[in-house]
Amino acid sequence: MSGTGATIWLTGLSGAGKSTISGLLGERLSAIGQQVEVLDGDEVRRNLSAGLGFSKADRDTNVRRIGYVCRLLSRNGVIAISAAISPYRAVREELKQQIPNFLEVYIDCPLKTCIERDVKGLYARALRGEIPAFTGVSDPYEAPLNPDLIISTDKETVEASVEKITYLLIERGHINA
Repeated sequence: MSGTGATIWLTGLSGAGKSTISGLLGERLSAIGQQVEVLDGDEVRRNLSAGLGFSKADRDTNVRRIGYVCRLLSRNGVIAISAAISPYRAVREELKQQIPNFLEVYIDCPLKTCIERDVKGLYARALRGEIPAFTGVSDPYEAPLNPDLIISTDKETVEASVEKITYLLIERGHINA
């Protein structure tokens, strides 16, 4: 049941649900015979962007690297799913121009809910000043202005979120119904 390659770019705060959604979406697409790769922000940072810090320049470099891999995958018929905070709008806009079939999905979740979900304790450390330039606390997150889809993870289930993204892929012709 393959369609055309595409990049699904999940962006949002830490703890918004990007990794959870991307994992289930990847499983679902694979189960229907679609070639799919999930690029999780934490995994990519460990394996492709080791040595980069968290300055704006380093974050932009990390996002560009993920985008490069997504572009290679999607041009070869794979649905590439990126689950990365990617806090700066300008770099995401740059990727939209470079990657055909780029679908930006804003994983919207209130900061308060992200803090409550914080299994790694990163927000607590950031709020104590132990992590400088933490996105959403001491560094900005620039929400997309015109995303292809907005998912509100504080108001819907992971399954409902995955269904919405799947429908978007069908609607845009990237997978067959």
